[in-house]
Amino acid sequence: MGDNKDGVVEGRKVPKLPIEGKRNILITSALPYVNNVPHLGNIIGSVLSADVFARYCRLRGYNAIYMCGTDEYGTATETKALEENCSPKEICDKYHAIHSEVYKWFNISFDEFGRTSTPQQTEVCQAIFKRLFENNWLSENTMQQLYCDTCKRFLADRLVEGTCPTPGCEYDSARGDQCEKCGKLLNPTELKDPRCKVCQNSPRIRDTNHLFLELPLLKDRLEKYIDEMSVAGSWSQNAIQATHAWLKEGLKSRCITRDLKWGVPVPHEKFRDKVFYVWFDAPIGYVSITSCYTPNWEKWWKNPKNVELYQFMGKDNIPFHTVMFPSTLLGTGEDWTLMKTISVTEYLNYEAGKFSKSKGIGVFGNDAKDTNIPVEVWRYYLLTNRPEVSDTLFTWPDLQAKLNSELLNNLGNFINRVLSFIAKPSGQGYGSIIPDVPDDVRADSHEPTKKLAEKVAEYVEQYIEAMEKVKLKQGLKIAMSISGEGNAYLQECQFWRLYKENQSLCSLVMKTAVGLVYLLACLLEPFMPSFTLEVFKQINLSNEMHLSLCDEKGDVDRAKRPWEILTAGHKIGTPEPLFKELKDEEVEFFRKKFAGSQADRIVRAEAEAEKVAQQLKKTKISAEKKKQPAKSAKTQATAELEISITRLDIRVGLIVKAQKHPDADSLYVEEIDVGEGQTRTVVSGLVKHIPLEEMQNRKVCVLCNLKPATMRGIKSQAMVLAASNDNTVELVDPPSSARVGERVTFPGFEGEPDEMLNPKRKVWETLQVDLRTNADLVACYKGVPLTTSAGICKVSSISNGTIR
Repeated sequence: MGDNKDGVVEGRKVPKLPIEGKRNILITSALPYVNNVPHLGNIIGSVLSADVFARYCRLRGYNAIYMCGTDEYGTATETKALEENCSPKEICDKYHAIHSEVYKWFNISFDEFGRTSTPQQTEVCQAIFKRLFENNWLSENTMQQLYCDTCKRFLADRLVEGTCPTPGCEYDSARGDQCEKCGKLLNPTELKDPRCKVCQNSPRIRDTNHLFLELPLLKDRLEKYIDEMSVAGSWSQNAIQATHAWLKEGLKSRCITRDLKWGVPVPHEKFRDKVFYVWFDAPIGYVSITSCYTPNWEKWWKNPKNVELYQFMGKDNIPFHTVMFPSTLLGTGEDWTLMKTISVTEYLNYEAGKFSKSKGIGVFGNDAKDTNIPVEVWRYYLLTNRPEVSDTLFTWPDLQAKLNSELLNNLGNFINRVLSFIAKPSGQGYGSIIPDVPDDVRADSHEPTKKLAEKVAEYVEQYIEAMEKVKLKQGLKIAMSISGEGNAYLQECQFWRLYKENQSLCSLVMKTAVGLVYLLACLLEPFMPSFTLEVFKQINLSNEMHLSLCDEKGDVDRAKRPWEILTAGHKIGTPEPLFKELKDEEVEFFRKKFAGSQADRIVRAEAEAEKVAQQLKKTKISAEKKKQPAKSAKTQATAELEISITRLDIRVGLIVKAQKHPDADSLYVEEIDVGEGQTRTVVSGLVKHIPLEEMQNRKVCVLCNLKPATMRGIKSQAMVLAASNDNTVELVDPPSSARVGERVTFPGFEGEPDEMLNPKRKVWETLQVDLRTNADLVACYKGVPLTTSAGICKVSSISNGTIR
C-alpha cells in the first residue's frame, strides 16, 4: 500500500507495466467534458467511483493503473469558446486546470490525468480509423445540414438557434439539438426561422458528405463479445439493459465525422476539411492518455490475456462503451484489451431537482472546497449515497445526519475512545504505549473477544467479495459495520472497569480494539484516504505501514486476529477528534447559499449588497460618526455592486526569466518582477506566437489579482496581457521608461483594486470585453488608454484587437 498516491499525479514515477503472473487491472473513468466545472453528480458518477476501486486494487496488491483526462474536442468546446470570447485551446487549458484542481482536492489518485487535445490522440485515433477504412467497415453518405454563408461553415447543432416547431411552445431561442423550454429533442433543420448563433444571419440547408461506421456489419462480432463479457465481467444490470435496448432497436450506421475545425483531422483526402465526431474520438482518449503515461501503452491495451479493463461512468455513457467503442476496436482486426467490467451509476439529484452544469444548479467541485467541510466527509457522503441501482438525492440534512451519526458518533467516537484511553497517563491508562498481553490471557478463551474476531473475519470476507464485484456502497457499509462492532465490544467489556479490576484482560481488550482501529483505517482508505492518513498519524505509524490485504502475504488472515495486528510497546501519537459536528444553522446557511442556479445566486448576492447600501443611506447616526465610517461602508457596498475597471490590479512587470513549460508544448513559464521584492510565476500560452528570445528581459502589463490557477502542474500567480486579432498575438507594451511595479491607470476612473478578484462574480470576464486596441495601436478600456506615469501602453501592429 506504500505506493498509493493521493491527488493528481505531479512527480513522474516509473510507469507501471503488466506483470506476468500478477493480476493486471486497467481502470478508466468517463472523461469529463472540459467546458465547465464538474459538479458532485459528475464526480461520484465516474472519477470518485473509479478512484475507490483503484485504491482497493492497490490495497489488495494488484498491479493496477487508473487513466483519465479531460474530453476536449467537439461542438460544446467551440460554443463555450464563443461565449467566453477566446479560442477552443484557451478554453481547454482553462478548464483542464480547473478540473485538475478539483480532483486534486478530492484526493483522486490518477496514475495519469491527461487530455484528448494531444498529438498522441491524433496519432492513435487516425491509426484506428485507417484500420477500419482498410477493413471496409466505413461507408460514405450525404446528410443535409445548415450552412452559414456569412461564417462560411456548416453549423453544429448548438450553433443554431430558432423558434421551436412544437405547437404551443414556439420558444424563440430553442437550440438546434433541444428546446430548453419544452424539452423536446430537435434537429437543426426543424427549427422555424433558424439563425446562426455567431453572426445571427439565416443559414441555408446544404448537402454535406460524411463517413459512417457500419455497426450492422459488425453486429455478430459485437454480440459475441457482449454475451461473453457481460457474464465474465458481471456487468451491472443497467448496463446490460441499456446495451440490449440498442441491439433490440437494430444497430444503425453511425456518423463518425463532423464539419468542425476543433477536433482530430480525418486523414482522408476527400474529408480533409472535417474532424472526427467527439463520440468516435473520446473513448480513444483512454488509449492516447495511456500512451502519454508510457510509450509501452500497447502492453496494456493490446494484451487481453493478461489485462482486465474496468470502466466507470454515468448511465448516459453506456452505449458508447458497450456498443460504439468495442465495435470500433473489433473492426480494426487487432487484439485489443476490451472492457471486462462496466460500473454504471444512475443520477445523483440535488435537493428538489437535477444537478445541471449548463444551468449551474447544485454543488460544484470548487463549492465543496469552499464550504470548509473536510474532503473525507464529502467523499463518504457521496459514496454512501452512490446511485448504483436507482437515482439518489443529495440533501443538506442528509449530509448532516450521515456526518453527525455515522462518522462522528460511530467511527470517530470509537477511534477516539480507544486512542484516548491508551494515551492516558499510567494509573489511568497506558501512557501512550500499546499494552502487552500476558501469556496466560488468551483471546479464544475470552468470549467477547472471540465473538468479535469471528464477526470481523466475516466482515472482512464480505468486504472483499463486495469490492471485487465493484459494489462500492456495500463495501463501505460493511467496513463501517466493523466500527459499530468495535463500539459494542467496548461497551460489553466495560474496559474502564476492567482496567481497575483485571488489568491483564483489559490489556487484551485494548490491544484488540487498537488493532481494530488500524484495520478500519486500512479498509476505509479507498473511501477516505485523508481520514486514514490522520488515523495513522494518531497511531504514530508511517503511511508505508498499511496492512495490504494481500492474500499471498497472509494479510487477510491476520486481519481476523485484531489483537495481533499492532506490536506491544509501540508508542502512539496524540489522539484528536477526527470529525466535527455539522450544526443546524450551518445546514440552513448552505441550503440557502446553494439554492437555485448559480445565476440566481449572483442576483441574490447583488440584491443583498443593494439592501445593505440602502440601509446605510437611511441610517441616522450622529454627525460625529457620519463623517467617516458610514461613507466608507457605503462606498464598499457600492463597489461590490459596481464592476469598474479600477477593480483590476494591472501593473508594469519585468520578465526576469522565461522558459518553456516542461510538460506543455504551448506554454511558457515566466518569472516576473511586479515590484513586490520577489518575482511571481506566470504561465502563458504564447509559445506559438512569440519567440522565446523576445520574452526575455522585457516590460509587460500584468494582471496581478486574478485567482491563481494551476496549469499543467505549475501554479500561475498572474496573467500577462496580450492583444490578438485572427491568428496574431502581441504583448501589450508599457513605455520602456515605466517604473516596474507601478499601477496601470485609466484616466477618469478612480478606485482601489480588489485584493483578489472573485471568480464567481466574473469581474475580469465582464471588463475584458471592453479591453481593445484602437486604430492607433493604443491599448484601451472603452476608448480610455492604459496609462503609466511614463505614458500610454501600446502594441506593435494589431489595431482593433481583443486584449486578454
